[in-house]
Amino acid sequence: MSLDEDRGHDEFAHRNRGQRATNGKLKNVEDQVIVITGASSGIGLTTARMAAERGARLVLAARSEDALRELTEEITENGGEAVYVVADVSDRDDVREIARAAEETYGGFDTWVNVAGAFIYGRLEDTPVEDMRKQFETNVWGLLYGSLEAADRLKERGGAIINIGSVASDRAIPLQGSYSASKHAVKGFTDALRMELEEEGAPVSVTLVKPSAIDTPYPHHAKNYMDEDATLPPPIYAPETVARSILHAAENPKRDVYVGFGGKSMSMLGYYASSLMDTIMEKAFFPLQRKDEPSPPRERNNLDEPTGRLEERGDYEGHVAETSLYTRASLRRKVGAAVAGVGLVVALLYARYRATRGDEESA
Repeated sequence: MSLDEDRGHDEFAHRNRGQRATNGKLKNVEDQVIVITGASSGIGLTTARMAAERGARLVLAARSEDALRELTEEITENGGEAVYVVADVSDRDDVREIARAAEETYGGFDTWVNVAGAFIYGRLEDTPVEDMRKQFETNVWGLLYGSLEAADRLKERGGAIINIGSVASDRAIPLQGSYSASKHAVKGFTDALRMELEEEGAPVSVTLVKPSAIDTPYPHHAKNYMDEDATLPPPIYAPETVARSILHAAENPKRDVYVGFGGKSMSMLGYYASSLMDTIMEKAFFPLQRKDEPSPPRERNNLDEPTGRLEERGDYEGHVAETSLYTRASLRRKVGAAVAGVGLVVALLYARYRATRGDEESA
């Protein structure tokens, strides 16, 4: 190649790299390499399978090698492309290895999705500080390591960073106080990273996804310091609702996405009527997160070790919404009608609490 040809190639590559920064375009999912942490269960697993079905090439990361190997074989046997990296995201060297594997296998990646999380139920005063610290190592520092690793590489080629927060990023949930604190930190970090990348003109979209309660094995994987078995407060949504939102954000730059109007209504009422929301949560969210049965002994919890099985869904016994009209509308910026129902879900939660109390009083 001549010097002039080389200069022309460099100029074309420079223009091509900067294209996303000027027109906000991201590749279609089927043309992407997507990194997913926490890929062996719940939201991460559902997203990995959905992305593979759409033709994305995947780099899958989690702590359980058996689960990752099984998932990778499943994807490749169905005609997809995937590699896996055994990694604990609380270890920065492990996170760097995820990025290196993507570069060595596919020449890089287009979207990095931080899903990995650790869960704890219990009152704050009953939860050992050491466990809270360990939870922050995964939920906050692991996400921070992944985001910075992705940002460093995507500044050149463009792409998306998608961080999984929670409705607990906006509204603290009693009996999940440490988790709520970690997700508040995730929101602060993600918002700051977005602004800094935008200020320097980096062609990187940064999205915070805030799921409502999702029917995953979350309660079974959590470390539980309550006397009762743990459950999720309704309304409950299917993990596919989150996976669809993640893949939408991989193709369309979004600032943040609420998955499920249940979470959105909690956030809005908490913002505009904080004391009222405090009272509702104090009355309703303690019983709604505890089953009327003792907490069984758990062989494993995902705070202390990998759970080791491919599980998308939990065993929630009530209604699970397979889709969210609010989320579908919000992704298309048509949310006016949905906002009118902000109090509906909160009213339903309180009504369920009153019904539960009525049953106890009559028993």
